[in-house]
Amino acid sequence: MNPLAYIELAPQGSADASVIWLHGLGASGNDFQPIVPELGLPNGHKIRFIFPHAPEQAVTVNGGHKMPSWYDILSMGSSGRSVNQEQFQTSVANVRYLVEQEIKRGIAPERIILAGFSQGGAVAYHVALSHPVQLGGLLTLSTYMPLADTLPQPAQHPELPIFVMHGTQDPVVPESLGKEALQNLETMGYRYRYESYPMEHQVCMEQVKHIGEWLAEVLA
Repeated sequence: MNPLAYIELAPQGSADASVIWLHGLGASGNDFQPIVPELGLPNGHKIRFIFPHAPEQAVTVNGGHKMPSWYDILSMGSSGRSVNQEQFQTSVANVRYLVEQEIKRGIAPERIILAGFSQGGAVAYHVALSHPVQLGGLLTLSTYMPLADTLPQPAQHPELPIFVMHGTQDPVVPESLGKEALQNLETMGYRYRYESYPMEHQVCMEQVKHIGEWLAEVLA
């Protein structure tokens, strides 16, 4: 049984690649679904998009209110986030299940891309960098890297294509936290592409264009 409900956008005909895209805190799998037609992918592409829904959980920094969340955030500040490690690792395991499901459906690991925004990006970092087999790529948007010290070091998959994006005016996840994740990547031995945009905690059209170009490149 699938641990997570999700939205699936199937290509025409059979798929030969998959993108698993994780939303941010308080959102849902519907959040990034409308972006797919804006990516500028070639007609007849064979990419299956999967947008999981995070479970409803209490979030301490939001007054304990229940909302879609990949894990509880116990405290937050400019220097980082304290997170519920058990819930974080449960989400990592649940997303890894979706990766394995795609492999069973006939998608090669090197044709599976993990993407995530904010909280979803934090989980995506952990899944991709700790997966036993190298995946096709990692895309992280406006996020950070909690529990970096629990990831394999040195890099388990140093050739993994990684694209990191952040807004320079982000008041929710400051760009400094995004750059801290880049330092962690460098320490582990990963190479990456980094782009920043004059925006807050959001997505802009220039960024969407860059995402589409990157997907087409790594899945060429």
